[in-house]
Amino acid sequence: MPDETGPMARRRSSEPGSRPVLGRALQILGAFSANCPEMTLSELSRRSGLPVSTVYRMLGELTAWGALERSDQGRYRVGLRLWEVASLAPRGQGLRERALPFLEDLSQITRENVQLAVREGTEVVFVERIAGSGAVPVLTRVGGRFALTVTGVGLVLLAHAPADVQEQALAGPLERFTPGTVTDPRALRRMLAEARTHGYAVSDRQVTMDALSVAAPVHRGGAVIASVSLVVRHGSTSAHALARLVCTSARAISRAMSAPQV
Repeated sequence: MPDETGPMARRRSSEPGSRPVLGRALQILGAFSANCPEMTLSELSRRSGLPVSTVYRMLGELTAWGALERSDQGRYRVGLRLWEVASLAPRGQGLRERALPFLEDLSQITRENVQLAVREGTEVVFVERIAGSGAVPVLTRVGGRFALTVTGVGLVLLAHAPADVQEQALAGPLERFTPGTVTDPRALRRMLAEARTHGYAVSDRQVTMDALSVAAPVHRGGAVIASVSLVVRHGSTSAHALARLVCTSARAISRAMSAPQV
């Protein structure tokens, strides 16, 4: 049997078509974030943990394919080709297309922030956000991630997640964003139970001290596949009043998701 740990194996692992090459490309792409949307070669090397020479070689291929673009100042940013591919993700694309008319209606009625999110592991991924005119500023963005335990949409998704996901999320560590952030697992379990009982969840000043979020689940085939929320300025209205609007929109989106696709 050939030695799979010797020099021949190491040479094979460095060939262009091998998995480690793909892994290094993903490390480079994963270095970008909302806080670092553009970076120089040296910054990419530092954030990805890869040598400058390796990053330099791979940047050529990534920019040629369109995954990255280079600005006139020599800084690299995510390219439109990568965005085009990402937009094909079925959990985001089909959901967003069917939900958007109802999200827009909710936005027009309230003039507040409207958000649509799905769960991936123990995180929330936002697939749509409509900012209301004069609405309270929020920290979320389309494509952004957040902990399940602090946002309204996250609490809804966690409340309907499998038991092992709930245990993993509540095991922590639970990050504190404000003095109002709930980090006690027992209190969070009560909040999840209330979300299942009442059909909506409330996140009050958990992310920022001026925001209140109310969210409801989107169903398909008996399963919760997403959550929709309204985020308003704390004290501007009651959570109960918001819940009626959010739950109505969530039910409409659920019906649209269950309807046959034309």
